[in-house]
Amino acid sequence: MKITKELRSLSDEELKVRVGEFRKELLKLSVEVASGGNPSSPGRIRQVKKNIARTLTLIKEKETGAKK
Repeated sequence: MKITKELRSLSDEELKVRVGEFRKELLKLSVEVASGGNPSSPGRIRQVKKNIARTLTLIKEKETGAKK
C-alpha cells in the first residue's frame, strides 16, 4: 500500500491536515453525486473514505504508542 507507507512517514500534525484534505475531497464528491450528476470516477468516493480511516488509525496508533 503506497498511501499507507506515505502516511506513516508523516507527523501527527501533518496527518491531521491530511484528514482535513480527504474530508474536503469527500464532501466535493458527495455534493457531485447528490446534485444528480454522475461522478467523474465512481470508485474515488470509496477510496477517499478508506484513506480517511487509514489516516485516523495511524493517528490513534501514534497517540497510544502502538507498534505497526
